[in-house]
Amino acid sequence: MSFNNVGTWLNDAGSLALPSTVKILIGNKVDLEDQRDITYQEAETFAADNDVRFLEGSAKTGKNIQEAFDEMVQSILDKISDGSLDLTNQSSGVMSQRPAPVTNLQQPQDNPAANSSCC
Repeated sequence: MSFNNVGTWLNDAGSLALPSTVKILIGNKVDLEDQRDITYQEAETFAADNDVRFLEGSAKTGKNIQEAFDEMVQSILDKISDGSLDLTNQSSGVMSQRPAPVTNLQQPQDNPAANSSCC
């Protein structure tokens, strides 16, 4: 059962990711209630003990999928607002500027291969 690995995954994320990384535990397949191995309370307790937000959802029905993304965005915005995520520091993992636009990548016209077609 994959829930057995969640503790290891959280430890790995904690040691490899930046401290400001937002983590949410999402229990999937909530639409298969009759096949549940872990109760909501068990997962919620685990999440609380590990200081992560917990949601249940279903990729099949779409339940709580948008909410999970909304929670992530709100958590990031909260960290920016309270100063724990500094957008002026590139090592924060968040870019505050738009990337430079892609320039025209067409091949030069003096390249015969650029004007030929194949197949």
